[in-house]
Amino acid sequence: MKNEQKSQVSNLITGILIAYAITAVVFIGYAMLLTYTNMTENNISLIVTITSIAAAIVAGFDAAKGAKNRGWLWGMIAGVFYALILICIMIWIQRAATFDSRTLTLIVLSIASGGLGGVLGINFNNRK
Repeated sequence: MKNEQKSQVSNLITGILIAYAITAVVFIGYAMLLTYTNMTENNISLIVTITSIAAAIVAGFDAAKGAKNRGWLWGMIAGVFYALILICIMIWIQRAATFDSRTLTLIVLSIASGGLGGVLGINFNNRK
């Protein structure tokens, strides 16, 4: 593997790790709010969706910021990996594999958000 490719893969992995750090902070924070306040669980789907979109944008941004071209593609790849890892975690926690409209929505939103982050990341890189 060329150094440039290794660097790009490293950016991809870093982006996904940062995205999961964001996801963990938000999910743990929301869980604490649910536990220690009178908040209801009605907004869990909304929180998961918004967090996934934001995290996938960050993953795509970081994945593409070192690329010379095709930032959208690197971002979409980051979004795919983000969604797949999150789905694997959900299956592991729930002990059941379910593929429903929520799962499909998560995948589509993660890919699209990652692509958007990739476009932003490569444009940020090219401005320097």
